[in-house]
Amino acid sequence: MKGPTVQTVQIPALADAEELSCDVLVIGGGTAGTMAALTAAEQGANVLLLEKAHVRHSGALAMGMDGVNNAVIPGRAEPDDYVAEITRANDGIVDQSTVRQTATRGFAMVRRLESYGVKFEKDEHGEYAVRQVHRSGSYVLPMPEGKDVKKVLYRQLRRREMRERIRIENRVMPVRVLTAGGRAVGAAGFNTRTGQFVTVRAGAVILATGACGRLGLPASGYLYGTYENPTNAGDGYAMAYHAGAELTGIECFQINPLIKDYNGPACAYVANPFGGYQVNRHGERFVDSDYWSGQMMAEFADELASDRGPVYLKLSHLPEESVAALESILHTTERPTRGTFHANRGHDYRTHDIEMHISEIGLCGGHSASGVRVDAHARTTVPGLYAAGDLACVPHNYMIGAFVFGDLAGEDAARYRMYEGELPHGQLTEAHDLIYRPLRNPDGPPQPQVEYKLRRFVNDYVAPPKSGARLSLAVEHFERMRGEIAQMGATTPHELMRCAEVSFIRDCAEMAARSSLARTESRWGLYHERTDHPQRDDEGWLHHLDLRKSPSGTMEFTARPVAPYLVPVDEYAPVGGASRYLGVVDPEQVATAGSRDLAPTGSHITAPARAQAASASAPSPRILELLALAEEEPALADLGPYLSDDDPAVRLAAVATVTETAPPGAGPALAAVLADPAATVREAAAASLRELVEVLPADADLHGPLVAALSADDHRVRAAALDVLRALRLGNAELFATALADPDIGVRIEAVRALVSVDAVEALSRAAADGSREVRVTVAKGLGATAAEPHRLAPLTSDRDPLVRAAAFAALATTGCPASLATAALAALTDPAWQVRAGAATALSAADPQDAVPALAKALADPNADVRKAAVLALLRHPAHDDARTALARAVKDPDADVRAYAARVDNA
Repeated sequence: MKGPTVQTVQIPALADAEELSCDVLVIGGGTAGTMAALTAAEQGANVLLLEKAHVRHSGALAMGMDGVNNAVIPGRAEPDDYVAEITRANDGIVDQSTVRQTATRGFAMVRRLESYGVKFEKDEHGEYAVRQVHRSGSYVLPMPEGKDVKKVLYRQLRRREMRERIRIENRVMPVRVLTAGGRAVGAAGFNTRTGQFVTVRAGAVILATGACGRLGLPASGYLYGTYENPTNAGDGYAMAYHAGAELTGIECFQINPLIKDYNGPACAYVANPFGGYQVNRHGERFVDSDYWSGQMMAEFADELASDRGPVYLKLSHLPEESVAALESILHTTERPTRGTFHANRGHDYRTHDIEMHISEIGLCGGHSASGVRVDAHARTTVPGLYAAGDLACVPHNYMIGAFVFGDLAGEDAARYRMYEGELPHGQLTEAHDLIYRPLRNPDGPPQPQVEYKLRRFVNDYVAPPKSGARLSLAVEHFERMRGEIAQMGATTPHELMRCAEVSFIRDCAEMAARSSLARTESRWGLYHERTDHPQRDDEGWLHHLDLRKSPSGTMEFTARPVAPYLVPVDEYAPVGGASRYLGVVDPEQVATAGSRDLAPTGSHITAPARAQAASASAPSPRILELLALAEEEPALADLGPYLSDDDPAVRLAAVATVTETAPPGAGPALAAVLADPAATVREAAAASLRELVEVLPADADLHGPLVAALSADDHRVRAAALDVLRALRLGNAELFATALADPDIGVRIEAVRALVSVDAVEALSRAAADGSREVRVTVAKGLGATAAEPHRLAPLTSDRDPLVRAAAFAALATTGCPASLATAALAALTDPAWQVRAGAATALSAADPQDAVPALAKALADPNADVRKAAVLALLRHPAHDDARTALARAVKDPDADVRAYAARVDNA
């Protein structure tokens, strides 16, 4: 039986282009692009948002986010400390004015996102639960409902007042930014579904197309199995370059640790706050660097290659509740396939640590320092052209930085109005040819073959460790592949999109190779390791390396001295000064045996899977009606009939629609659904209430159904109701205390958290006798977070379970550790359980130093590294005691990297 005939798309005439117009054109509907569009519209501009996929589920946030890596929360971190930290992590090559924007504006952005409905983790008192991952500063803010970030942003874009200002065109892929009179005036692209040529006339253009994730080839050989979002193929890097904008730091690659054989992050940012860490095969921590940087990756690569490898993310020592919490995060928000991967190998975090490896190379400002040069307002060197997000060179900017620079770009770009001159015919012709030339060669080499070959060359010749000879060969290959790319064949609009992406990847590969040739030193650890120039040269190379396309079409370079710092950093003293023009950097003369032809990998979808997908039943017409309604900002009354539909699938879809659109009255409506007869619908409503909790009004209409839900048969419903009542301050100690008798452990834990939020110390003390270890651990931590007297923790310090005792002792560090409990902590330093010994050492940080310091000094010889680490941290709390300083001086030679690093801070204590 023959399959359906594929209709070859015809090449449209240049004159038949669909022309769109706007004040501000935003290219890319991900993190930065969405925020740029919202801000520009709020400033009064008419905005056009172009997305080559669909804004609802595009960009790096498509699957959500498990946390913020760089939250500078008042009271927990200082902007200047963050700026200094990023400067050190980037070996001094930083424009601090841009990094400072993220540091000073990030908290306001967190609050803005919260007002949209994005949920950040908070403690029982409503304070942000910022975690410490690096040894310096506490910047990591978890997002327990982070899987829904993109949905929340899309809901903002679809608000009525935004729809009046923002036009969204999905499935439109720009390939070139248009310039006239030395400024950006629009873009040219095509519809990825119909193939129609599209031109845009704009007053300003904001590039927000993400990282170049598809640069190096993953070890699996699978083109789209990249660490970064594989749809981000360097589109914006190439468009900025061809528009004449300067790019900078392109020799500073992004390389990350990842799970071996699975192209997903190992998630140390998630695991470390729970007590996970990286170890070699001997179980030793080995990373000395304070920040996740190129230097840390160099240490990682060295350990991996040594006889101490392989390297693992160690989780098997953690208690069940920590492992379960990690599974909930890592197998849902972070990578939904991760749990299946481990299960198919017969691995469990409780019995197996996670083998780690190193990712392919990529370009990314947000996680490294390679991108389009921007100033503190997201302006590029081309007037009217802006860049934000992973595309912009704002080192280690992460998600919050992408939002901040999207906001900055939108605010500044909004002052422009639509360009009314003639669009440049020559640039339109060039863009038209780039898009449609594969249609002239329908039988030419297919995109997967050409892309595979191109990216294999990236791995072979550009990936670190680098050398002039290999980089020169890379340039030769990339130049030759211009012709091979020009001969690629395509027959459909989708294939045209993929072919255009290959041209972007080639541009980025050449930029990476030539930039790496130009910087004749080693810097940033593994990110730019030159075997022929192994030393860092601050005298000659404390410079940004900028590249641009010259008027003649060549790639030329300038070494720009780092400007004097706003925040002094002892290790570096940049003085600014005049730039050093380098011009074109030619490759070395090296012999080559020519190119190699490698076979492409096949599709990862098997024939049975395709058949199964094709035979899937169509959705209910009622669900299709709901999807249509979601686009029209429906009122709650419009959705009511679907929430009470006889079909649970329709009710489930209705809950999702209410959550996405969040009309007035959504909270009480969802709370009513907590009584739905179908478990899947109830659980969806419970999850939605938790997701929307930041934007729900705390009124009586919501209080009643939530209290009623505390008597529901479904324990998930009862737990969610407690969580929302606590977060919205709709409950009191009496109400919460009744849930301490609930038969479900999870509900009782939520009850304890709720009691902590109202400082109900008496009720918490009664809960210390709960039969569940997990509940008692939560009680111990909760008492430490309240104004409880230390004696309340005494029964828990002698609990039968070691994890409860450990938590109780650790809580004494915040409540205070009087003499009677200090005696118990001293005795506990010999407990058989290392967790208890670590907790006892922590408690002694708040005890009388005359008794605590000698015992802590002895604990530095404990066989467990975490106990020694706790002892070091406790000794740092007694800086005036000479014996403490002497003990810490000895600990700087400890075999464990964490112990050494913290002990070295004795001079700053």
